[in-house]
Amino acid sequence: LTSVGASCLWRPRGRCGAEAGPSLRCDLPVNLLRRGCEVEFMERSEIKVEVNATVSSTQVSPQDISITLRPGSKANIIVAVEQLERYPVDLYYLVDVSASMQENLDHLKTVGVALSLRMTEHSADLWLGFGSFVDKPVSPYINVHPSKINNPCSDYEIRCRPAHGFHHVLGMTGNMSEFTRTIKRQRISGNMDTPEGGLDAMLQAAVCQKAVGWRPEAKRLLLLMTDQPSHLALDSRLAGIVTPHDGLCHLENNVYTGSTKMDHPSLGQLSEKLLENHIYSIFAVEKQQYQWYEVISPTALKLKLTRLLSEVEVSVSVEDQAASRYWVSVSPLCPDGSTAKDQGCSGVKPSQKVFFNITIGMHSCPDHGEDEDVTVTVRPVGYNESTVIRIHSKCRCSCGPTKRCNDDSQSQCSGTPDSTNQGPRPDPGLIQDSNRDSTRNCRADGADVDCSGRGVCECGRCVCEQSRLGAVYGKHCEIDEFSCPYGGGLVCGGRGVCVSGRCVCQDGWTGDSCGCPVSTATCRSADGSLCSGRGRCVCGRCVCDDSRRYGDFCERCPACQSTCQSNWRCVDCHLSHGLTQKEGGHCNNTCAPLVGYTEDVPGTAGLANRIFQHLCSPYKHPENGAFSDLSSGLTIINDI
Repeated sequence: LTSVGASCLWRPRGRCGAEAGPSLRCDLPVNLLRRGCEVEFMERSEIKVEVNATVSSTQVSPQDISITLRPGSKANIIVAVEQLERYPVDLYYLVDVSASMQENLDHLKTVGVALSLRMTEHSADLWLGFGSFVDKPVSPYINVHPSKINNPCSDYEIRCRPAHGFHHVLGMTGNMSEFTRTIKRQRISGNMDTPEGGLDAMLQAAVCQKAVGWRPEAKRLLLLMTDQPSHLALDSRLAGIVTPHDGLCHLENNVYTGSTKMDHPSLGQLSEKLLENHIYSIFAVEKQQYQWYEVISPTALKLKLTRLLSEVEVSVSVEDQAASRYWVSVSPLCPDGSTAKDQGCSGVKPSQKVFFNITIGMHSCPDHGEDEDVTVTVRPVGYNESTVIRIHSKCRCSCGPTKRCNDDSQSQCSGTPDSTNQGPRPDPGLIQDSNRDSTRNCRADGADVDCSGRGVCECGRCVCEQSRLGAVYGKHCEIDEFSCPYGGGLVCGGRGVCVSGRCVCQDGWTGDSCGCPVSTATCRSADGSLCSGRGRCVCGRCVCDDSRRYGDFCERCPACQSTCQSNWRCVDCHLSHGLTQKEGGHCNNTCAPLVGYTEDVPGTAGLANRIFQHLCSPYKHPENGAFSDLSSGLTIINDI
C-alpha cells in the first residue's frame, strides 16, 4: 500500500470478518460496511499538525512543529524567515601575512576598514575580529636556519614576524577604532613553499568559539584573504607529520599549538566544522587563484557579502535512517522587490519576511511495521535558528472500539492505562460511539471537554497525552510539569503544583510562580515595626511608600526634610528672645505652633535653650548646622 486518500478509512487486522490483505483493509466507508465491518472498528487516516507556540523565535518561526502522518499522506507547513535590521553579524578577517601579501596587507589597512563600514549598511549590530596565518613552522615549509626562524626576512634587512600556523589577534568587538588599530599594526612574515596553511587556520577560527568570541545569536561570516592556494590533507607528510587532524581547538595564548603535530584538515572535515558551528565562509583571493578556490568551494566563492546578507534560502535535512521513507518539497514566497530562486529569494531587505511552503510526505513505514518518530530540520542558510519538524508515523491501528469498554471489562482494550494514567494515547481518529455514561467521569465539574482537552476518555478514565515538554497527569489531566510560570528554573519555583495552567503553592508561599513567602518576618525592623512604619511588605521585601526612602526596612532617607531642618532658625529666634508671645513677636511665626510659650520664669529660657541645644546638637548638619530632628527637644521644652 503506497497511497491513502483523505476519504479512506482503515480497519484493524483481524476485525470485520475474515482476514484479508492490506488492499481490503483500507477503503471507503461504504465499502468497508458492505464487507461487514462495523463503524466502531474503523479508523481515519487523519493528518495532524501542531505548532508549539511556547518556543520563542526572532528570525525563524515557528521553531517547533509536530505532525502525524500515515503512509501515502502529506502535510503542508509554512515557515517564515525575517532578517531583522538589528540582527547581529560577526565578521572575522583571517589574513595571509606571508611576504607576497605585503601589498595586499597595505591595501587591507584602508580597504578593510572601508569594507567594514560598508557592512554596517546591512547590519546595525556588526562585530569584527582578526586573525593571521602563514604556514606550518617546520621544514620544508619554512627556512629553519637559526637566523631565519625569528626573522624570515633577514636577507632583505627587513624585520618580519616569525612564521605561524594561526595567530588569533583580535576577538569579536564592536569597537571599530580598535579593529582599525589592529589592522595597522600587522606586519608580514615569510615561508618557503607556495601553498599556505589557510584551511588549517580556518578550522581553528571555526572551532575555537570562546577565544574568537563568536556570538551565539549572530550570523557568522569567516573571510579568508590570501594570494596563494592552500595545503590540503596529506600534504604534511613532507614534514613527517602523519597524525590526522582531530577537529578540535588547540589555542594557547591565542597561538595555534597543534600546527606542528597534526596534518592539515581535509575539505570534508573543514566543511563539517563550518556547518556545525553555523559559519559561512567567503574567500577573497587573487585573480589567478580564483579557479583553485572555485573548485574547492564554488558556492562560497561566488557569493559576495552584500548578496550573502540579502539572500534567504533554506536547506532541509531528514534523519539518515529514515530519509528514504519521506519526501520534502520547498516553495518560497518572496516579498516585493526580491527575486525567487531554487529554494529561496534574493534581494531581500531587512525586516522583510520570506515565507516557505514546505510539504512533507510519507512513502512507507519501516520494515518492522512499527510507528516511528523522525526529525526534519529546516535551516535558513547562514542563520543560527531553525525549524524542527517532528514527524510521528502511524503504521499501526488502535486497539478497538471504546463503546464496548467499561469499568468491569477493561481487558477488551489493549493499552488500557495503569493507575498513574501514563498509558499510550489511542488514535484520535478512531470512530467511536461512546455513550455519555462512559465519559461522565472524564470531565471535571463545570468542564465542557473531556480530560481538560489534554487526553482521551478510555473506559471511563482519562488517558493523558504524552508531551515532550513534560508529564501530564491527574484524574482529568489537569496537572502538568510545564505550562505554569517558572521560578529559578523550576515550574512554580519547585514550591507548588501546576494545575490548569496556574500554580497551587505550598503552605507559606504565594505568587504567580510561588516565589513570595507569606510571612512578613523579613520585613520587620529592629523595633518590631513593619518596614519602619514607612512601607509595606511585598514578596518578603519592603516597598517604601515614599520614593525618596530606601534601605532593607525603608529606614534611610537623606533627602527627606525633617521638622528640625525646616524650622530650627525660627525656633532659635524664639528661644533667643524669650518664650513669651510678646518678646518673640518679631520672630517668624511659621514655627509658632511648634513652640510652647510660658510665663517668663527667671532662668527658664536659658535652661530650655540649653536643653534644646543639648538634645539637638547630636543631629546638627556638619555643614549648615541644621537640626535633623526637633521633636524630642520641643517636647522637653514644652514640658518645662
